[in-house]
Amino acid sequence: MAEPNPNPAQSSKRSIERIFVSRLQHGWLKAMGIDVPWIAANEPQAVKPQPKVADTQASMPAAEHAPTRAVSPPPSRPVIAPAAKPLEQVTELDVSTLDLAQVAQSISACQRCGLCHARQQAVPGQGVDKPTILIVGEAPGEQEDLQGKPFVGRSGELLQNMLKAIGHDRDTSVFITNVVKCRPPANRNPRDEEILACAPYLNRQIELLAPKVVLAMGRFAAHALLDTDAPLQALRGSPHMLALAGKQLPVIVTYHPAYLLRRPVDKRLAWEDLKQVRALAAI
Repeated sequence: MAEPNPNPAQSSKRSIERIFVSRLQHGWLKAMGIDVPWIAANEPQAVKPQPKVADTQASMPAAEHAPTRAVSPPPSRPVIAPAAKPLEQVTELDVSTLDLAQVAQSISACQRCGLCHARQQAVPGQGVDKPTILIVGEAPGEQEDLQGKPFVGRSGELLQNMLKAIGHDRDTSVFITNVVKCRPPANRNPRDEEILACAPYLNRQIELLAPKVVLAMGRFAAHALLDTDAPLQALRGSPHMLALAGKQLPVIVTYHPAYLLRRPVDKRLAWEDLKQVRALAAI
């Protein structure tokens, strides 16, 4: 019969010292979540020798000399997205006593949101003082920012052709403005706080202009005027009513000219919207 080993630590030490794997195998074990310190890479060219685990275990209490069991890796923690940035505080603004020209002057000097720092010019709007149709777009683009006028360039040309098709013209029966009066950098979508900062200006313009019909061009214009987040396609097809200053104004929702330039096939749908504008303007 074999004589019992009087020193279990030495036995554990001998068994532990005989466990060697290649560096590649060690990497596989780590990839599996088994990263136990008593498995060493058997590579003679190791840069810096590490103390053997058995030597360390020899100084531990006897209860810790038991062979180490491979354990399952701890469950990974879910990745938590950073909290959404809160909206910037937008101060109150009373423009109820301003006329149309004064509203434009206030817009040109406005610093209610960060867009004022990058703009070339604010774009208050342009058109006749008592329009039949009020067109509300989303935000100025590059050319609008440079010229200080809404809907110029290719989008402006298309809009002019759309208006002429229903017997109107931006110089005789139309006023054009935007939900946001300054160009967002790189033509990105306007942010909620920027729309809120410009809302008093837009509301006062609508009150003073008192058009027969409002044409909302694009998703952001429709959402801002109608206080909804419904898809643009769902908002098309029938008039909506905008209550402002004790009046009810019909609102027709359609595509933005910039969108129609990218997707000409939807011009036929925009034409159906324009026919509704023509009918309401004739009342």
